[in-house]
Amino acid sequence: MSFLSTQVRQSVLAALADREIVKILDCALVRQRSVNEVIRECNIPHTTAYRKIKWLLDKGLLLSTRNEITEEGKKFTLFRSVFKSLRINYEYGNIVVFAEYNIDPVERVTERLLSLR
Repeated sequence: MSFLSTQVRQSVLAALADREIVKILDCALVRQRSVNEVIRECNIPHTTAYRKIKWLLDKGLLLSTRNEITEEGKKFTLFRSVFKSLRINYEYGNIVVFAEYNIDPVERVTERLLSLR
């Protein structure tokens, strides 16, 4: 689809220009991740990871999927990339961003059913 708002289009372009943000998006593409998983898998400093993940959430490029509590009582959030793929075209003064949303209907139904317990 190519009808992303100007604000989302600008956010996508800014995100793709940042190497660490691209790592975060890649990490959260296939399955939902916690910040600690991203820090470990992407080898990104803690403060950088938290700051960039917050930016991605604020811009709508990451989606918070659920909150969990560990056995020690610590709360953490799982998140996932909103887009599965992005393609950018420059057409004489106009930037067009084509996006495919990262939706897995079977996974959504399964998560909802399991959360009913």
